[in-house]
Amino acid sequence: MEYRKLPHGGEEISVLGLGTSVLCSAGEEEIAKTLDLAIESGINHMDLATADGALFAPLGRALAGRREKMRLQLHFGADYSAGAYGWTLDRDAIRASVDWQLKNLQTDTIDFGFLHCIDELSDLETAWGTLEEILRLKDQGVVRHVGLSSHTPAVVNRLLEEKVLDLVMFSINPAYDYSAGGEFAIGGAQERMDLYRRCEAEGVGISVMKAFSGGQLLDEKTSPLGCALTEYQCIQYALDKPGVLTVLPGVRGSEDLRRLLGFLDAPTSARDYAGIAARAPREIGCVYCNHCAPCPAGLDVGLINKYYDLSRAGDALARDHYAHLARHASDCVGCGHCDGRCPFRVPQSQRMREIAAYFGN
Repeated sequence: MEYRKLPHGGEEISVLGLGTSVLCSAGEEEIAKTLDLAIESGINHMDLATADGALFAPLGRALAGRREKMRLQLHFGADYSAGAYGWTLDRDAIRASVDWQLKNLQTDTIDFGFLHCIDELSDLETAWGTLEEILRLKDQGVVRHVGLSSHTPAVVNRLLEEKVLDLVMFSINPAYDYSAGGEFAIGGAQERMDLYRRCEAEGVGISVMKAFSGGQLLDEKTSPLGCALTEYQCIQYALDKPGVLTVLPGVRGSEDLRRLLGFLDAPTSARDYAGIAARAPREIGCVYCNHCAPCPAGLDVGLINKYYDLSRAGDALARDHYAHLARHASDCVGCGHCDGRCPFRVPQSQRMREIAAYFGN
C-alpha cells in the first residue's frame, strides 16, 4: 500500500480507501469480511456516507478491538433516523444522527467530521451552525479533523477562506473535469483544476468520491467521454491531481475490493489514461501526469510544473521545493521530446522557459 501525508496533522493515509455507499446491503458477514481484507491490505481510511443505516452496527462490531486501524469520515448532515439515508441541515437532527452513528460504531471519536454534501452557497449559509458544532467537538477532542464534502468549487473555495478545513471530499474524474462547459459536473475544467491546486497550496487534502462517475465511465454505452475507461485508469487519474490523498471507490463487498486492490500492482500501461486527451481542453495546462517522461535532460517535468503552479497559487514552500530539485527548468535543452509526447498538448518547452524566468533558474 502507498500512503500520503495529511498536511494538517501528518497522519499517513492510504491512497486507496473504502467507500461504503452500497456496502450496507452486503450483510453482516460480508461487511466484516470486506473490512478484514481492507485492513490486511493496508487500507486505513473509510467514508461513512452510506445508502442505509444498516451498515453502522455490523461495522461497529467488525471494528471492535481495532478501531485505531481505520480512520473514519463521518458526515454531519447525513440522517439515518428513518433507516435509509436522508440529508438534513437541521442542527438538532444532525446532532441526534451523529450520536446514533457513534453509538452503533462503538466509538467516541470521529477522525474526520464532515459538513455533508454542501453544494449550494445558500445551503452553506444554513450550515454555519453545523460547522460550529463540529468545531466545538474538535475542541473537546471528539473530532480530530474538520472536513467538507461538496461537488461545487465555489462552495469549497468559500470554506477554504475560513481556514478550518483539513480535508475536502470532492468528485474527481475525467468526465467531470473535461466536459465542455461543466456539462456533467459543477464548474469548468480550469475552475476545477484551480481548486485542486489551491487545496494543495493551502495544505488541505482531498479525498475523492465518484472516481468512476457512478460507474458510467466504465461502460462505453454510458460513458460521457464516448469510450470506456478502466477502474485503474480512473483511480490513477484522480491520484495525479494536486492535493489528492486518497480515492474512495464504493464497494459491494470483498470481491469488489479485491479487484480494486489489483491497482497497487498494476503496470503503468494498465493505469495510463492518455486516451482522454482528445476530450481535454487546451487551456487546462500541465496535469503532472508525466506521460512525457523520460526527459532526455533528466528533468522531472511534472514536478517542475507542479511547484510552479503551487508557487503562483500562494504556496510559500513551493519555491524552496523547486530549488532543491536535481534539475531545473533552465536545464531544458529545448529538444521538444515532451512537446511531442504530452497527451494534453501542453507546449512544455515554452513553459520551461517561462518557469525558469519565474524562479530565476
